[in-house]
Amino acid sequence: MNRIEIRALTKEYGTTRAVDHLTFDVLPGRVTGFLGPNGAGKSTTLRLLLGLDRPTSGTATVDGREFTSFTDPLHRVGALLDAQAVHGGRTARDHLRVLAASNGIAGRRVDEVLEEAGIASAAHRRVKTFSLGMRQRLGIAAALLGDPGVLLLDEPTNGLDPEGIIWIRELMRGLATEGRTVLVSSHLMSETAALADHLIVLGQGRLLADSTTEAFIDARSTPRVRLRTSDPIRLRAALARDGFELTGADGGRWTVDGIQAERLGSMAAREGIPMLELTDERASLEQAYLDLTAGHAQFSAGR
Repeated sequence: MNRIEIRALTKEYGTTRAVDHLTFDVLPGRVTGFLGPNGAGKSTTLRLLLGLDRPTSGTATVDGREFTSFTDPLHRVGALLDAQAVHGGRTARDHLRVLAASNGIAGRRVDEVLEEAGIASAAHRRVKTFSLGMRQRLGIAAALLGDPGVLLLDEPTNGLDPEGIIWIRELMRGLATEGRTVLVSSHLMSETAALADHLIVLGQGRLLADSTTEAFIDARSTPRVRLRTSDPIRLRAALARDGFELTGADGGRWTVDGIQAERLGSMAAREGIPMLELTDERASLEQAYLDLTAGHAQFSAGR
């Protein structure tokens, strides 16, 4: 249940192919980050999944069905694509009441999601008076309205303050823990790294990566250890015997390329060399992402 299936999905606009034979699954029980440069096809894929556009070929389904076939779509899929797409003259509560009525959702649920999104005190204010962060919270409240098993969120932290970012991070993790499917599109690598268990990465409409976040980073990282020792001379000699080089770094620390902390720690213990600090260095998600997508960006700054 709650499985998103994308199969050979293709969308062409005239001579432009925005989505090019995409195939991947988004599974329940985890937060999946949806990444890619501008123009990679992320928004088009989400629109095709929600029936806002029709594919040239291929399918995009939830539990084997097209979104437009559901008679109670808000109970199945909650989505935040554009927090600004709200009638500014309505109050927050009235906006949600209209959505609830359209899907047979009880009125009490409106108050529940307003409370959950942290904007219950602004329920009777007109949306046009809302800040960007408050509109974002309202959009998330709307996505939660039908208590759906699938959540599609496009840049959900946009406009949120630090407290709001922590809230949405904990919310999404909690929803995944409950067995729901959470797909989050974002350009904020630090937030995605802190949030996503799995990654789907697109480039020029094609699938570039479909893996766990940890595996994605590890595949694009060269092993390196950062350390401090009170006996660098003996450590340098011990490392040299195994073909490794001790290199000076800042703050009295040293680095060794091509080795992991576990192996180096065992070597130092065997030689009786004291280690004051020992840690693996990995590429950040941002570094790994840029390494993968460098040749797939539609727009890039000149250097």
